[in-house]
Amino acid sequence: MPRAMPTGPQELALLRHIALNGPSSVGRVVETFGAEHGLARSTVLTVMERLRRKGHLGRRRVKGLYIYASTLDHAGVLRKAVGQFVERALQGSVSPIAAWLTAQDEVSDAELRELQLAVEALRTRKKGGAR
Repeated sequence: MPRAMPTGPQELALLRHIALNGPSSVGRVVETFGAEHGLARSTVLTVMERLRRKGHLGRRRVKGLYIYASTLDHAGVLRKAVGQFVERALQGSVSPIAAWLTAQDEVSDAELRELQLAVEALRTRKKGGAR
């Protein structure tokens, strides 16, 4: 069974921070993420260890200091979080996301291009699998 993404917003935010900023010590995460979110060192360490036990962070000892790293890159963290949201909240249907997107007042040209590329990739994959 694949491991579940963090369920709480704090866990997901911290995981995204580490995935985006690269391997870090607890102290470094406290200085950056912790300071920005008003979290004590003990809270940051507790969340990081919880993420490690769930398999989202790995750690290695470097010169007596634990360095934590995400097991996925930032894009992978986001992809997995969105996938689990779609499965849990939308029962696997992406139609509500499409409906939400069409109701948005502002979608940048870059976002539109990204969506077009995603649709093209889906079409290509569907054609390849239809054999």
